[in-house]
Amino acid sequence: MTKGAFHTGQYRNLFKEYGYSEEEIQARLEDTWNQIFYGDEDTKIYYTSEDGGGYLVDTGNNDVRTEGMSYGMMMAVQLDKQEEFDRIWSWAKKNMYMTEGVHAGYFAWSCALDGKKNAFGPAPDGEEFFALALFFASHRWGDREEPFNYSVQAKELLKDCIHKGENNDGFPMWNPDNKLIKFIPDCEFSDPSYHLPHFYELFSLWAYPEDQQFWKEAAEASREYLKLACHPETGLAPEYAHYDGTPNHIRGFGHFFSDSYRVAANIGLDAEWFGEYEWAKEEVDKIQRFFADKTPEDYRRYKIDGEPFEEKSLHPVGLIATNAMASLASVDGPHAKETVDLFWNTPVRKGIRRYYDNCLYLFSMLALSGNYKIWMPKGE
Repeated sequence: MTKGAFHTGQYRNLFKEYGYSEEEIQARLEDTWNQIFYGDEDTKIYYTSEDGGGYLVDTGNNDVRTEGMSYGMMMAVQLDKQEEFDRIWSWAKKNMYMTEGVHAGYFAWSCALDGKKNAFGPAPDGEEFFALALFFASHRWGDREEPFNYSVQAKELLKDCIHKGENNDGFPMWNPDNKLIKFIPDCEFSDPSYHLPHFYELFSLWAYPEDQQFWKEAAEASREYLKLACHPETGLAPEYAHYDGTPNHIRGFGHFFSDSYRVAANIGLDAEWFGEYEWAKEEVDKIQRFFADKTPEDYRRYKIDGEPFEEKSLHPVGLIATNAMASLASVDGPHAKETVDLFWNTPVRKGIRRYYDNCLYLFSMLALSGNYKIWMPKGE
């Protein structure tokens, strides 16, 4: 096992390793941020509100989601954009945070552009990104007054995520027995793309002391779960899966489609941060091999064994981005460089479906340029 950046403090720049110059890499990263946050109306997804808030719009559904808001905060902290970070967090706390009802302590997963809640249930992928982005903000910029006491906000959120329900006050976001993240708190199945063991490793250091062992066990449980959920030949994972890793076909979500794309990226970042696990390399090689003979124009919905449907991918740019980010786990794999080159030669997406693709795009730009970093407490 090769030690990851958590141990070495060194982040690989795959673009540079594959022949791109430092100057063009940095220019491309800055341009990507500027297009997605401040570009024209056919490109940008970030907007500001009159009360000082900021929000990212799911342009395909014309709403604001905890997914995008938490993603935006992670992007901002990685690029040292505190103003945008604070605007997004302020908007989320004001409009999305729930203070009453069965889901008090969580964030409503969807709001209208004016801040009105479209739903009163949460989606756990938002909460886990909120928490780590807040820890990184605390370590990079320091805590301030509420709600910018970032580390306290993160610890309180994580406490709710694993302890709600103990007093008949709702449902936890992680199953307390198997330590696996749920698709939503009041169900008992998972979404493989929600599994972020590299986040949980850091939660095990920075959560409240009594919760740290849970997160350490959750990291290991998620790594083992992904081995079950990813197909042994194609490497593809379903959008929803049971706790034993088998596809959950409820409402047609047991196949490889939009949510599933993030699995490859998550495996790549876990390898970058915490070491190149042999399974991760093998898994990424399988995914990249599966797509090596396919053109983005013909990406589709697939059964996890690789059988294609007629339905085309809604987010081909996002799939290109996540498959490239996976190369962090397979630098010398047979398709690693060509996958990264394909991403480099793909522009940010424009038009109504741009939101999801471009979020994944910016994450991949950060990761492949060595700029998706672990921000440790000062002095460590």
